[in-house]
Amino acid sequence: MGNTPLGWAAQNGHERVVELLLDREDIDPNKTDEEERAPLSWAAEKGHEGVVEILLRRDDVDTDEPDIWSRTPLLLAARGGHEGVVKMLLEREEVSPDMSDHCGQTPLLVAAEGGHEGIVKMLLEREDVNPDKSDYSGLTPLWLAARNGHKGVAKMLLGRDEVDPNTVDENGETPLWCGVWDRDEVLVKMLLRRNDLNPNSSQRNGQTPLWMAAFDGLEVMVTILLGRGDTNPDKSDEWGQTPLSCAAENGHEEVVEILLGQDKVSPDKPNIDGVTPLWWAARGGHAAVVKMLLERDDVNPDTPQKHGQTPLYCAARYGHEEVVRILLSREDVNPNKPDKHGQTPLSRAARNGHIRVVALLQHYTTSPHIAN
Repeated sequence: MGNTPLGWAAQNGHERVVELLLDREDIDPNKTDEEERAPLSWAAEKGHEGVVEILLRRDDVDTDEPDIWSRTPLLLAARGGHEGVVKMLLEREEVSPDMSDHCGQTPLLVAAEGGHEGIVKMLLEREDVNPDKSDYSGLTPLWLAARNGHKGVAKMLLGRDEVDPNTVDENGETPLWCGVWDRDEVLVKMLLRRNDLNPNSSQRNGQTPLWMAAFDGLEVMVTILLGRGDTNPDKSDEWGQTPLSCAAENGHEEVVEILLGQDKVSPDKPNIDGVTPLWWAARGGHAAVVKMLLERDDVNPDTPQKHGQTPLYCAARYGHEEVVRILLSREDVNPNKPDKHGQTPLSRAARNGHIRVVALLQHYTTSPHIAN
């Protein structure tokens, strides 16, 4: 619709038809359609090398004419992964290899996003291509390669000193954060080899790559990240949650063990609501994690959160019998400590119908008539 016969022939790769039409003296090889796209634009996007070659033989073909969205034939070919077309276009001196479209995307950026290694290599060999040029959202070729798991492209880009490995998107997420999110250990190792990479860069909620790895229970990823001596193992998010708190909350025993082996980790660090890693583990019924934390002399087993609820109270509330047993074995745990509403661990367990927990707590309660 709205295209010329030459435009349609180029779009669909009909080489002989293109040649026939170009033999006419009155033909305009740059005539555009309603999207301001010339025949070369369509042929480049579709990867029709034969048609592109035929058009490029003409001295009057505009090889760098952008369409209505400022997309050049080179950018469209790069996005589609058409190496042969890209090579032909780059051989033309009048082609600008770093021209941006209406979103600020360059040929290198779209090739990196699509994982087209051959095209990325060709573009990086050009001195007039900026390997770290971002689009209007601030996304760079490296960021997009990392987000989409294109390790080969990322490796090439990381080999360039002018590429910033700490670029962030609108959410504050870095290429490293993307690698951890995608659980791509190879990519994460690759990124960590850059000395100028900041392993503690956090996204907008203050969550670091290590925080995310701990939350998801990725013990190998946690070990890889901690292999960088400058990784902060105790950095909190905006709610005060540390990597250890995340791991404890979700019962990730291996990650908890790894983090507790770090000298810089505070095992009893509360979040903004006064909730400690032990409290989280007790709430989730993660008995093994509770035991690990209680082996530390610097963990207070009776610390209440802002509503006065202790780890024992929380375990009783949710009926975690084994955790209740573990906590009751400690002399420094008060089994009758009420919350701010006057409810004790026993009253809360009784209220929720946890008969086994009630039976345990009765032996430690001064009076069964204690009420809120």
